Amino acid sequence: MQTSTPLCAIALSLALGMAALPAQAAPQATSTPDTASVQMQHIRNATTKIDYAGKTFLVDPFLAKKDTYPGFEGTFRSHLRNPTVELPIPVEDVVKGVDAVIVTHTHLDHWDGDKHQQLPRGTPLFVQNDADAKIIRAQGFTDVRVMGENTEFEGMRLTKTGGQHGTDEMYANRQLAEGLGAAMGVVFQAPNSPTVYLAGDTIWRNEVDQSLARFKPDVILLNAGEARMLGFAGSIIMSKDDVLRAYKAAPNATILAVHMDAINHMALSRKDLREYVEQNGMQDRVRIPADGEVLKF
Repeated sequence: MQTSTPLCAIALSLALGMAALPAQAAPQATSTPDTASVQMQHIRNATTKIDYAGKTFLVDPFLAKKDTYPGFEGTFRSHLRNPTVELPIPVEDVVKGVDAVIVTHTHLDHWDGDKHQQLPRGTPLFVQNDADAKIIRAQGFTDVRVMGENTEFEGMRLTKTGGQHGTDEMYANRQLAEGLGAAMGVVFQAPNSPTVYLAGDTIWRNEVDQSLARFKPDVILLNAGEARMLGFAGSIIMSKDDVLRAYKAAPNATILAVHMDAINHMALSRKDLREYVEQNGMQDRVRIPADGEVLKF
C-alpha cells in the first residue's frame, strides 16, 4: 500500500481529468430474418459507435489527438502521454450521423467534452447521475439526461447497470475512492433487435452476474485492458480472466473486448489477449476489434 501522498496524487490526477472538462477475428454473429442487425464501430479506447434499432449512439467519446494529456499520475506507465495513439478516422467522421451520446462516467479517457466542438450541443446525451449531468451541462450541452432503470429513447429501452471501478481495497481509501468515482454500464433493448450489454469501467462483481442473468445479452462489450494503479493489487477494470469468465457465463453471447492500446495505464494489450483467447479456445465468440473496425451482429 502506498502512503497518503501518492494516493492524493492518484485521486487528483483522475479529478483533474474531469475538471479539465468546466485477436484473432472470430466469426461474426448473425441475426435471424426476424431480427434486426446491430452494427458497432470500435473507434479507440472505450469510444464506440453503435447503430441500434435505427439510431446511432456514440459511447464515451474521447476524441483528443495523440499525446494531448499527461499520463494519469500514480498509475502504471504514467510517463506516457494520453492518448497513446491517434484516432483511426477524422473526428468529423466519428460524430457524423450521431443521434445520441452515452457517457458512462466523466473520467478524461471517456469524455473530454469541452473539446468536442464538432458535437452539436443539443445532441441528446445520457449520463449516470446528476453529478455528471451538472459537469456536462456546464460545458454547454443542453439536452443531458440521467439514465435510469427504464429509460425510453426512440422506441428502445436503455437500462443503467451497476459495477465498481476498482477493488474493495481501493475503495476503502476515501481519497482514491473519490477519484475513481462511479461508472455505469448500459443495456440496449428493442423489439426484434439483439440485446447488447456494455459493462463499462467495472471489475467483475455481483452486478455483472446479475445483468447477465437478467438480460441474457446477445452481445457483450467488456472494457478489458486491465488498467492498473501503483501500490495496489488488481485492476480498476476487467482483464483477460474476465473475458474467459464472460465466455463461460454467457455461452450464447458474442463478446467484444476493448479499452486497450490507447491509455497509459492499460496493462493488457490486444496482442496478449489474442494469445490468451487462442490458448483457451474462445475464438468462436470473442472479438478483439482494431481501432476503426466495423462489426455487425
